[in-house]
Amino acid sequence: MFTGIIEGFGTISGVKLAGMSRRIAIDADYELDNTKIGDSIAVNGACLTIVSYGGRRFEVDISPETVAKTTLGKVMIGDRVNLERALRISNRIDGHLVSGHIDGIGTIKSSKIQGNAIIITFNVPKTIAYYLIKKGSVAVDGISLTINKCDDESFQVSIIPHTAKLTTLGFKKISDLVNVETDMIGKYVERFVTQIKSGKSKKETGKSSVDIEFLVKTGFL
Repeated sequence: MFTGIIEGFGTISGVKLAGMSRRIAIDADYELDNTKIGDSIAVNGACLTIVSYGGRRFEVDISPETVAKTTLGKVMIGDRVNLERALRISNRIDGHLVSGHIDGIGTIKSSKIQGNAIIITFNVPKTIAYYLIKKGSVAVDGISLTINKCDDESFQVSIIPHTAKLTTLGFKKISDLVNVETDMIGKYVERFVTQIKSGKSKKETGKSSVDIEFLVKTGFL
């Protein structure tokens, strides 16, 4: 589980192809204190497992599913990425709860300066836009952002100078691709309401909506 508050940048330093999979090496710009093999880390918002680690360099494996659903299948040596290590239970949640499970890819449609902010509009598939609401939360390349407005195929956010300086959104260009994760709470609410409307309530099935799969997906196990 993550918060969408980026810790720092990383630079892709190696890419190894293995059929439909990848192994990428990343050099972090900051010290990865207390990090070990097996830890989770969000790279541009995608939750990955550290399989090799030494100093500021670590390696992660990219599964075929992640290659297909995120921008990580297209990264090249020298690319800059956002990094965030997993949330500790004792931490403050300054952003919102981010699972690191990417819903799909968005495209930067427009970018303009407004006061001290950068207003960025993203085009997204309708399957993603469906879960977006005005003033709701969204993670873009792992960055927790608030939606200014949205419609059936796009959404808009405001980037303050601090966010532009400390994340990759500060140097993204029109038509660049980004990873998008919608707010998990909305997806669970829809699931529960759909079950109730279809008659698959706890009373009728004898099963609780909270099961092992739910706990794993929400990061409790």
